Amino acid sequence: MNNDCLFCKIVSKEILKEFIIENENFVSFFDINPLVQGHTLVISKKHFETFLDMPSELGNDLSDCIQKTAAKILGQEGVSDFNIVQNNGKIAEQLINHLHFHILPRREGDGLKIVAEV
Repeated sequence: MNNDCLFCKIVSKEILKEFIIENENFVSFFDINPLVQGHTLVISKKHFETFLDMPSELGNDLSDCIQKTAAKILGQEGVSDFNIVQNNGKIAEQLINHLHFHILPRREGDGLKIVAEV
């Protein structure tokens, strides 16, 4: 745990947040500054700064938390399309240096642009 990390404080319940899904290694909750309705975060319980820092053996728990969170949120929001976004490092626009994934339910005309034109 990193005492200066916002997400570590959420995991330790120093900052109270209602979890949507929780397993042994990950939790999910609604983003406080949502980009779209239903914007949800999946974070690691242990402090890993980027995806490359996470041990590969946690992959199944990560996938399980993302899938269960997405299914629950999409059902609540009444949509079927979504993005999963994960940023690593400052240049890649990672704002909190703690491993996290964004689940973004999508609606026609929501105006959110994620995919860069190639």
